[in-house]
Amino acid sequence: MYEEYLEAAVAMAREAGTIQLRGFRSGDLGVETKSNLYDVVTHIDKECEALIARRIAERFPDHSLLGEEGGERGAAGSEWRWVVDPLDGTTNYSQGLPVFAVSIALQHRGQTVVGVIYAPWLDELYTAVKGGGARLVQRGAEPRTLRVGSKSDLGTAVLATGFPYDKASNADNNLDNVTRTLTRIRGLRRMGSAAYDLCCVAAGWIDGYWELALHEWDVCAGELIVGEAGGRVEPLRTDRGVSIIAGNPELIAAMRQYIR
Repeated sequence: MYEEYLEAAVAMAREAGTIQLRGFRSGDLGVETKSNLYDVVTHIDKECEALIARRIAERFPDHSLLGEEGGERGAAGSEWRWVVDPLDGTTNYSQGLPVFAVSIALQHRGQTVVGVIYAPWLDELYTAVKGGGARLVQRGAEPRTLRVGSKSDLGTAVLATGFPYDKASNADNNLDNVTRTLTRIRGLRRMGSAAYDLCCVAAGWIDGYWELALHEWDVCAGELIVGEAGGRVEPLRTDRGVSIIAGNPELIAAMRQYIR
């Protein structure tokens, strides 16, 4: 039912990924700050979003779009809405670190039905269609069906998290959660891309993930991918932007003892 949209999302993600690879480690990124010193954008972010917006307008002129860099646009009131983070992990990208991704989701009547996340340097393509499962297409390997990990014991779990851009000015910056959790888990990772974190949960490479003060474009595609891989992405709080906790249900319950 949604194959046309999945195909379009994959094509857009790969095209944006090509732009990102061309600019990666080039030293000519035009880095600017947005909300504060820690929140950066490059001309590659803007170029990728402009490309995706153009492709959507050409192929689906009756759809709307929410993008990180350009906000809401397109056909106002449409039942179809694309949610796009053109380059998730901009700080990594601007530093020359290879964990970054294109995140593209499509919603129909408020429900996410297609999710695509492409990590171009790693050449990992994660896809999901509502009711159709989640898959990974990876360089040199057969496509594989994704399934979240089965761990329920925090002591054996490897978790991932991140920190909000207002970490210096707001004491509610996730350090308390890290302090409560760190000595109770096998390991903690900070990848620098919420979209990629969620893909790692879906693949079972990371057992659980939480983060505060995200945005819809950071998590929309990843939520579907995790859900179609048998996991959950749940609201962690409602007073700190989009704050989420992800994993299998048993591990989420264990994480909630210390993460809030």
